[in-house]
Amino acid sequence: MAGRGDFGEVPEIENSKCFMLRMGRWQPMSEPINPDRRIWGYYHSGVGLAASFADNFANYFEEDIGLIPCADGGTELSLWMPGEILFDNAVMQTKLAMRSSEFAGILWHQGESDSKTREKAETYHDRLTEMLLALKKEIGAEVPVVVGGLGDFVKDYNDCLYADIITEATKAVAKEQGYGFVSAKGLPCKNDRIHFTSASYRELGKRYFEAYIKTLKMEIENVKA
Repeated sequence: MAGRGDFGEVPEIENSKCFMLRMGRWQPMSEPINPDRRIWGYYHSGVGLAASFADNFANYFEEDIGLIPCADGGTELSLWMPGEILFDNAVMQTKLAMRSSEFAGILWHQGESDSKTREKAETYHDRLTEMLLALKKEIGAEVPVVVGGLGDFVKDYNDCLYADIITEATKAVAKEQGYGFVSAKGLPCKNDRIHFTSASYRELGKRYFEAYIKTLKMEIENVKA
């Protein structure tokens, strides 16, 4: 998710331990972390969940963290499958970052565009499973994966009729594969009825980090066992 929260609604996050990948180099983190095209002529890239995730990570571990932004807002899962441009770009950017850092996890939040037809929603589970397993294999690293459900409000927006199916499918994939799952329950949206408010993004990033830590501890315990 690129993040389209409005600037000025929440304080900027300033943490000297947080970085983002720009042109193959680590730069100090600033929003928008994931520059993206304007949609509908108005909704620009802005506040997203990544900044508060990174801030929580850096404070918890007392270590530097680098974000690798690869989102392309409004895209369907079909564009992220193995062999497609967005999949290949994510792999390329990650391998580039791994030249100077240790890969530590995957965050995934998507699905609105796939919630418009029953066919896409009902095949989302198998396609998401395939994509994430292929992504980890292609990158060559076993790391925690955290995925998130859609906002409660999405199903009320235009033709996103099957949003609940997408969220349940995402939750099922997480359970089956040992990934972390994040609920967006209770988080309000902007007046466009499809994007979170800036405050919601901050909270969502915090929830992603909490799920990340839980998943990381479970993986460590499984290795010990």
